[in-house]
Amino acid sequence: MYSEWRSLHLVIQNDQGHTSVLHSYPESVGREVANAVVRPLGQTLGTPSVAGSESLLKTDKEVKWTMEVICYGLTLPLDGETVKYCVDVYTDWIMALVLPKDSIPLPVIKEPNLYVQSILKHLQNLFVPRQEQGSSQIRLCLQVLRAIQKLARESSTMARETWEVLLLFLLQINDILLAPPTVQGGIAENLAEKLIGVLFEVWLLACTRCFPTPPYWKTAKEMVANWRHHPAVVEQWSKVICALTSRLLRFTYGPSFPPFKVPDEDASLIPPEMDNECVAQTWFRFLHMLSNPVDLSNPAIISSTPKFQEQFLNVSGMPQELNQYPCLKHLPQIFFRAMRGISCLVDAFLGISRPRSDSAPPTPVNRLSMPQSAAVSTTPPHNRRHRAVTVNKATMKTSTVSTAHASKVQHQTSSTSPLSSPNQTSSEPRPLPAPRRPKVNSILNLFGSWLFDAAFVHCKLHNGINRDSSMTAITTQASMEFRRKGSQMSTDTMVSNPMFDASEFPDNYEAGRAEACGTLCRIFCSKKTGEEILPAYLSRFYMLLIQGLQINDYVCHPVLASVILNSPPLFCCDLKGIDVVVPYFISALETILPDRELLKFKSYVNPTELRRSSINILLSLLPLPHHFGTVKSEVVLEGKFSNDDSSSYDKPITFLSLKLRLVNILIGALQTETDPNNTQMILGAMLNIVQDSALLEAIGCQMEMGGGENNLKSHSRTNSGISSGSGGSTEPTTPDSERPAQALLRDYALNTDSAAGLLIRSIHLVTQRLNSQWRQDMSISLAALELLSGLAKVKVMVDSGDRKRAISSVCSYIVYQCSRPAPLHSRDLHSMIVAAFQCLCVWLTEHPDMLDEKDCLKEVLEIVELGISGSKSKNSEQEVKYKGDKEPNPASMRVKDAAEATLTCIMQLLGAFPSPSGPASPCSLVNETTLIKYSRLPTINKHSFRYFVLDNSVILAMLEQPLGNEQNDFFPSVTVLVRGMSGRLAWAQQLCLLPRGAKANQKLFVPEPRPVPKNDVGFKYTVKHRPFPEEVDKIPFVKADLSIPDLHEIVTEELEERHEKLRSGMAQQIAYEIHLEQQSEEELQKRSFPDPVTDCRPPPPAQEFQTARLFLSHFGFLSLEALKEPANSRLPPHLIALDSTIPGFFDDIGYLDLLPCRPFDTVFIFYMKPGQKTNQEILKNVESSRNVQPHFLEFLLSLGWSVDVGKHPGWTGHVSTSWSINSCDDGEGPEQDEVISSEDIGASIFNGQKKVLYYADALTEIAFVVPSPMESLTVPHSNSTSSYFLIFGIWGEGDDGRIFFCTPTPTFFLTQLSPSSRLKKLPQGRPVPPLGPETRVSVVWVERYDDIENFPLSDLMTEISTGVETTANSSTSLRSTTLEKEVPVIFIHPLNTGLFRIKIQGATGKFNMVIPLVDGMIVSRRALGFLVRQTVINICRRKRLESDSYSPPHVRRKQKITDIVNKYRNKQLEPEFYTSLFQEVGLKNCSS
Repeated sequence: MYSEWRSLHLVIQNDQGHTSVLHSYPESVGREVANAVVRPLGQTLGTPSVAGSESLLKTDKEVKWTMEVICYGLTLPLDGETVKYCVDVYTDWIMALVLPKDSIPLPVIKEPNLYVQSILKHLQNLFVPRQEQGSSQIRLCLQVLRAIQKLARESSTMARETWEVLLLFLLQINDILLAPPTVQGGIAENLAEKLIGVLFEVWLLACTRCFPTPPYWKTAKEMVANWRHHPAVVEQWSKVICALTSRLLRFTYGPSFPPFKVPDEDASLIPPEMDNECVAQTWFRFLHMLSNPVDLSNPAIISSTPKFQEQFLNVSGMPQELNQYPCLKHLPQIFFRAMRGISCLVDAFLGISRPRSDSAPPTPVNRLSMPQSAAVSTTPPHNRRHRAVTVNKATMKTSTVSTAHASKVQHQTSSTSPLSSPNQTSSEPRPLPAPRRPKVNSILNLFGSWLFDAAFVHCKLHNGINRDSSMTAITTQASMEFRRKGSQMSTDTMVSNPMFDASEFPDNYEAGRAEACGTLCRIFCSKKTGEEILPAYLSRFYMLLIQGLQINDYVCHPVLASVILNSPPLFCCDLKGIDVVVPYFISALETILPDRELLKFKSYVNPTELRRSSINILLSLLPLPHHFGTVKSEVVLEGKFSNDDSSSYDKPITFLSLKLRLVNILIGALQTETDPNNTQMILGAMLNIVQDSALLEAIGCQMEMGGGENNLKSHSRTNSGISSGSGGSTEPTTPDSERPAQALLRDYALNTDSAAGLLIRSIHLVTQRLNSQWRQDMSISLAALELLSGLAKVKVMVDSGDRKRAISSVCSYIVYQCSRPAPLHSRDLHSMIVAAFQCLCVWLTEHPDMLDEKDCLKEVLEIVELGISGSKSKNSEQEVKYKGDKEPNPASMRVKDAAEATLTCIMQLLGAFPSPSGPASPCSLVNETTLIKYSRLPTINKHSFRYFVLDNSVILAMLEQPLGNEQNDFFPSVTVLVRGMSGRLAWAQQLCLLPRGAKANQKLFVPEPRPVPKNDVGFKYTVKHRPFPEEVDKIPFVKADLSIPDLHEIVTEELEERHEKLRSGMAQQIAYEIHLEQQSEEELQKRSFPDPVTDCRPPPPAQEFQTARLFLSHFGFLSLEALKEPANSRLPPHLIALDSTIPGFFDDIGYLDLLPCRPFDTVFIFYMKPGQKTNQEILKNVESSRNVQPHFLEFLLSLGWSVDVGKHPGWTGHVSTSWSINSCDDGEGPEQDEVISSEDIGASIFNGQKKVLYYADALTEIAFVVPSPMESLTVPHSNSTSSYFLIFGIWGEGDDGRIFFCTPTPTFFLTQLSPSSRLKKLPQGRPVPPLGPETRVSVVWVERYDDIENFPLSDLMTEISTGVETTANSSTSLRSTTLEKEVPVIFIHPLNTGLFRIKIQGATGKFNMVIPLVDGMIVSRRALGFLVRQTVINICRRKRLESDSYSPPHVRRKQKITDIVNKYRNKQLEPEFYTSLFQEVGLKNCSS
C-alpha cells in the first residue's frame, strides 16, 4: 500500500531532539545543575498557595535554557524528586495548547506549538527503561500519557507539525518499550496497554483533525509489526478496528443493516466529528496496521526484529534458545486474539451481529489458550463468543499472562470454564445473514488471504513444502490447477494430511487456526442464492475442509469442532462442487455422533452444540444418496493419501453406497443422544429417510433426475452423463480398523438398505426408547409419537408383528403415564397421554386389519377402558372388576375425551373410511332438507319429523313417511337421522317379515284359491215336496176332525169379499216369489265361484304405520323404566321427546350439524420471487403458471386434490363455505354463464373462491388455499380439457410416490376478492359455531433464500383469514396482535440440485419443535408434499394440545346435544308421551 513512500524510521533514529547541552558535561555536573534548576519550578507547581502565581521564566532565552536542563533531568535516575519535577513542569507547559495558565511562561503561551514540539522530544527520555525498574517510572509515564491524551483531545490550536511530532513521539516511546522481548514484570509489560491505547486514540484524533500522510502510516505499520508479541497490541487493534467497522457499516449499508454493537468505551475512541470518508480511509489503513496477523503463528518472524536480534547474543556471545523467551510462548494466544478480531469483522460484514444469547457459538475454541482471568469472568463462554452481539469486555481485556506454557493455561481454563447447559442452548435457529450483506468474493478479497493462511498454519504441504509467510502466492496457482484438472489433481499439487509440526509449539496454534476455519465456513455458508464464488476460493476452501475433517492419522479436535459448528447450512447453499467433501463430512460425523461422551471435545466446546451442528449437517446429507444415486463422488484425498495409483483409497465411490453409512450414523446418533432438541431433529430425519426410501422403491427408480442444471458440474468425470452402473462398493472408504465409529455401528447393520428394513429398525428403536429413556420428557415423547404416526402412513409392507409392536408400545406408554403418582400428574403429562391416544388412532385407521388379532384388540380396548374409567377391569393381581361396579376416575377429562375419541374411531371408522360418499365427510350427506326434497309426498315438511333423544347423547330425527325411492311401500319403513357425538348419520330402515326371496316375489298376501265346483256331475231329480206324507190322506175323519167347519160353510157375502181379496193377494205373492226364485236362480248361475260376499277371506295388510312407535318399541326404548327419571341424578330419562315447534329448534339443529366431526386445519401457500417485499407482488405471482417454477405446481398437487368449494361438504378454508351439503345441486342452472377461456390462471384457481386443494383422512382434514390479488380471472369450462391441462399440465406425484397426470375437473367463473373483502360475510340465517382456537400455517415457496427475512407476514394476515376468528366465541379466538408471532411459517427454497431446503419460523412455546420437517433440513422432491402435510398436521395437533380452550369435536357436539335437550325437551308425563306416539305428527303445524 505504501511501497512508493519512504519510511520515517531513519528520521526517528537520527533525531537528536531529546539530547541536552548538559550531556556534554560530566554526569555529576548535569545532576547538580538539574537538581538546582528544576526544584524551584517544581515546588512552585506543587505548592497550592503559589501554584497560580506567574512563572519565574519571562523571556524566550530563559525558557530555552531551562528546557535544556529539564531535558537532561528526564534522564536522571528516579531516586530523587528531580525527574518528578521535570515531568510536572512539562505536563503543565504542554497545556498551553489547551488552556494557557499563569504558571506557563509567556513565551510558551505565545508560541505553544514550537515549544510543545521540543517538549515532546525531550519527554522521550522519560520512557527509556532504567535499571531500577520501579513503580515510580511507571507512574510518571502514565502521568505523561494522560497529559498527551488530554492535549490531543482538547487542543484546538495544534498545528500539523505538532501533530506529526506528537505521532512520532508516541511511535518512538512505544518502540523503545515494546520492541524488545518482554521482560517479566518490566515497565513494558505494565505500560503496554496504556501505551498502545494512547497511540491509537491520538492517531484517530489526528485522522480527524490532521490526517497523517502516507509516510506516517507506513512508519506506524512497520513499527507495530515489531510490537506484536505483546497481547495488548492485538487487543487494542481489535478494539479500534471493531469500533471503526461499526461506524463504517452504519453509513455504508444504511440503517436497515444489522448494527454492529461495540462497547461504549470502544466506540468513544472514534471521534464523533470524523466524517464518513475519513472513517473509510482510516478503517482500511488501520485494518492493515497489524501487517499480516498470520505472522503471529510463526515465532521465527516475530523474533526476527532488530531488538530481538540484539538480545540473541548473551554477554558471552553464545546464542540463546528461541523458546526461552516467555513472550514468544504467548504467541498462540495472541494469534487466537488476532483471528478472533478478524472473525468479529467478518461477522459484522455478514450482518449476523444480532443478539444470540441462546444459540450455538460459531467457534468452539472460546476458552482455548485464554488467560485464567478471562476464562472465569462472569460472562458465560458461549455468550462471550458472541462478540458479534457486542465486543465483550471479557474477551478484549488485556490480562497479565503467566509464564506457564500455553497448553497449561488451556487445561486450567477449560477445567474451570462453565459449559453451556442444555437450558441455555435451545433450538432457536441462528439468525440469517443480512440480506444486504456483501458478496462472498468481496469479503474474501478483504480477509481471505489472512484467513486461508491461518487455516493452514503448521500444516505440511505435499513434498515437504511448508507454509511460508506468503501462502497466498501459491493459492492462486494451486486453485487454478485444481480448477483446470477438476477432481483429478496431480499428486504434486495435492495437499497431504495435516501433520502438525511437533517441533515448534505443538497444538498451541490450533485455537487461532480453528477460529479462522470457523470464520471461513461462516463466510461460505452466507453465499446468496445465485451468487458466484471464484473457483480459486472454492478450491482452497474445499482443501481446508478436507484437511480440517481428517480423522485417520491426526485429529485436530478444535479445528474439527469449529468446522462442524460453523457448517450446518454448508450443503444448503448451492456451492459448486461441495459434494466432493461429502465423504469427509461423513467420516467426521461417524467420529462425533455415535460418541456419547465426546471427551476429546469437551475442553473446546459444549458437546450438545457440537452434536446439534453435526445433526444439522446430517439432515442435509441424508437425501443425497437417493438423489444422486449411482453418480460417482470424487475422493480427492482419502485414507492414507498414498502416492500409489493403485491404492484403493482414491477410487471414486457412488453416492448410493454412502446411504448405509448415513443411516448407521443416524441410528447411532439416536442411541447416544440425550439432548431433547437434538433427539427431535434425529426423529424428524428418520421419517424423512424412511418415507423417501419408500417412495423411491414405489416408483421403482434408483436415481432421481430432473433437478437443476448445475447439479453435476462439480464432478468432472461425470459431467457428460450419468453412470448407469453401481460403480463402487458399498463399504466405507476406510477400513474398519481405522474408523473408530465402526465399533459402535457394528450392531446396526440390519437390513437397512430397503425401506421395509428402515421402517422396522425405526419402529424398534423408537418404541424401545419411548418406554424407557424418553417417557419422562414431554418434548421427546411428542416427537416420538409424531414419528410413529408418520411411520404408520408409510406405504411399505411389513410384518404384522412389527406393526403390533408399535401399537403395543403406545399402549404401554399410556399405561405407564396413567399409573404415575398423583403429584406428578400435570397438564403436560395429560397432553402426552392425549398425544399417545391420537397416535394409536392413526395406527388403527391406517392398519385396521390389526384388530383382527384377538390379543391386539383386547389390548387396545383395555387401554380405552383405562382412559375412560381410570383403571382396567382385569389386572394381573386382582380379580375381574366389572365396569358397572367401578367408580369412574379418569386421569383427567382430557384423557377421558381422548379415550372416547379412540373408542369412536374403533367402532365407527375402522374399515368404514372413506365411505362411498368420499373422504370429504365421515357423516351422511343427508339432513331434513334433503329428505324433504327427495320425498314423493308433498305434505312432508320439516315438522313431519319426530325427534327423540337417547341417553342424553343421541338425537333421533324420524321420518315415518316412505321416501318412495327404493323402499317397498308394503312394508313399514322409517328414515332416521342419527345425530351423535361422532356426526350425523342417516339410516333408512324397513320392517322385514319375510325372507328376502319371498319379499322380492310377492306383492300382496293372497291365500290359496278353492277348487271350482262341478255342477254337471250326477243326476238331477224333480220332486214335489209335500208337507205331510201321502198316507195322511187315507186316514178317515173322526168327529173331532169335523168339529171345525170348512170355510165355505160359514162364509157370508161380506166374508166372501174378504176371502176373495185375500186369495188374489196370495196368488200375487206366490207369483212374485216364484219370480224372485227364478231370478235368484238365474243370478246364481251367472255368479262366479266362490261368492265374494259369502267367501271367508283374510284381512288385508295394513297400509298406514306409525313406524316411529314401532321402531322405538321393537328396540326396547318404550319400556316404563326408560321413561322414568333416574333417581339421584340430574340426567334426563333414557328416552325423551323433543318439541320441534319451539322457535329456534331447527337453528340449533343446523348449528349442531355445522360442528365438525374432525379437527380441521388451514394452510395458506404463497410464492415469493426474488426481491419481492410487498404482499401485492407476492399475491400476483400465482396468477400464471409462467410466473412460478414448475416444481411449485407439482408440489401443490402433491398436497391434496382439487375440490369445488360450492359442492364440497368438508372444510374449505373459510367457515362461510364449509360443511355445506345442500348446495351441491344449486349450480346446475348457470353453467351456460360460464366463460370458456384458455387463459392460464396458474395456482390462483385454488384461492378458495371456487376451488381449493383439500386433503382428508379419518382423523383430520386440511384445506390448502393459494391466495391471489383482487382482479377478475376466468377459469376454463369443464368441457375445455385442454385449458385445464394448460394450467396444470404437469406430472405430479401421489402419496404413494406413483406418478399421475392431473385429471380435469369442472371449474367455474372466478371473481377474486380484495384482501379486505376476503373476510367473507356469512350467509343470512346461517349460524356459525365458535370453532376456535385454530392454527393457520403458512407455506412460502421462496426462490431466493435471503428473501425470507423480507416476507411481509403482517401485511398478509388479512389473506389468511378463515372466519373462525370472527365467530361469537371471541375468548377462544386468536387475537390479531399475537397472531402474527404465532403463525407458523414453513419456507421452501428450491436448490439447484433439485432438492429443497426447509426453514421453519414462528413456532413458539414448549411445543415448538415439530417433526418431521425441522429447520435446515434438505428434502427430496418425492417426499416434499408428504413431509409438509405431515408437519402441518403435527403443528396443528401440538397447538391444540397447548391450548387451554380447545375441546375435541365430539366433546363440542356432546355439549351442544345436551344444550338442545335442555332447551327443547318435551316434558310430558308418561301417559301423555304414550298418547303422542299415536297422534299424527305435523298436522297441527300444517293447519296453523
